[in-house]
Order: sequence, then C-alpha cells, then structure tokens
Amino acid sequence: MISDIVIGGVLIPGLLAVACLALVLTVAILRLLSATGASRRLALPPVVELAVLVIVFGLLVQSLPATGLLQ
Repeated sequence: MISDIVIGGVLIPGLLAVACLALVLTVAILRLLSATGASRRLALPPVVELAVLVIVFGLLVQSLPATGLLQ
C-alpha cells in the first residue's frame, strides 16, 4: 500500500506523488523519442504518449512499494 508523504506538515497522497513522478519520466522518455527521431514514425502520437504515461505509472506503482520508498 502506498502511504501518504508528509512535506512540511502537509500530507500529500502517495498516488499523487507517484503520478507526478510518472509524468516527469514520461516527458523525459518522449523527449528522448523526439531527439532520436523515433516519434516521427508513430501513427498516433497522443495515444502513444498516453500509453507511455499509463505504463510508467503502472511500473512505478508496482515497483516503489517493493523497494520501500513508498510504504
């Protein structure tokens, strides 16, 4: 279970923190795809962007509690 994070006495939901991290990682992945020219080969870039976000979010939700970072 992903617990809340306390920053300066303010509770931040764990899933919100994971979603923000997933968004940052997704932007980095998409910039990498754009820099290599791979994004030009995509048929529907917005769908691929959403799919990458969902995949990264799912991977983070599965992996972060196992590492002990968000328990």
